[in-house]
Amino acid sequence: MLSGPLTDAVIVLGWLGRETEGEHMTDAPMFTAHNGFRLPAVGLGTYGLRGDAGADAVTAAIDAGYRLVDTAFNYENEGVVGAGVAAASVDRSEIIVTTKLPGRHHAAAKARTSIEESRRRLGLDATDLHLIHWPNPSVGRYVEAWSALVDAQQRGTVRQIGVSNFLPEHLERVESETGVRPVVNQIEVHPYFPQTEALALHAERGILTVAWSPLGRAKELLQEPVILEVAAAHGITPAQAVLAWHVARGTVAIPKAASLDHQRSNLAAAQVALDDAEVEAITALGRADGRLFDADPATHEEM
Repeated sequence: MLSGPLTDAVIVLGWLGRETEGEHMTDAPMFTAHNGFRLPAVGLGTYGLRGDAGADAVTAAIDAGYRLVDTAFNYENEGVVGAGVAAASVDRSEIIVTTKLPGRHHAAAKARTSIEESRRRLGLDATDLHLIHWPNPSVGRYVEAWSALVDAQQRGTVRQIGVSNFLPEHLERVESETGVRPVVNQIEVHPYFPQTEALALHAERGILTVAWSPLGRAKELLQEPVILEVAAAHGITPAQAVLAWHVARGTVAIPKAASLDHQRSNLAAAQVALDDAEVEAITALGRADGRLFDADPATHEEM
């Protein structure tokens, strides 16, 4: 069931996609932040999507029903994502494009230029959701970067602002020093690293959790007996079972998918409702060393 302490306060059912020739309306959950900003439960990750093929993949995903597309300055594909969005047969106002400010641009002047550069690369009048990619705490300028995003939002070049890979102390500091709370924290979440405490904190503060690498170590994870059991019980694929787990926990998943078949399969997973026992069984796969790589935000630096 799509319920529980992590989801009751933030899920609003709504329509994702629209009826057009050759398509179908997708009834999928929407998650709502503290300021009313909403994200669909499943979006498109674009890391590694480049060139004409990458742009075509973005266009195909949007035409298939995706309304959230995620990129970053450091992915070196903002231009491709922008071209894919422009070519889609969906009104621009229906699409949320997320990008991210890199660590080397945290200083105020560099941050402002980087935000403007991302908007130009994407070819958008404004970026819909702009995040700080990593806090880089040893550098210690993430509040400066956050202030630049606040300023960009006030100027109208960015619509919504958030963060990525922030720990509770980072979230508390940016809000206490600027008075502005992020609408999103994009973090590593998958069954081997379920981040239960972070999800609870985000839900309490009305911050949406977006999961990067939502399928984790896919080759290993998708062979787990509990994943196979849940998939069989619902007549779905193991990957869809994991994505349905994210939805049930109130987490936005952004799996990368280049092929239309995988895109449609991932999007359809948002309609699968797992019961509490299934969610708990998958969450129990969590490991102490569950991170995909040595990327603890308390120490990791990504410029």
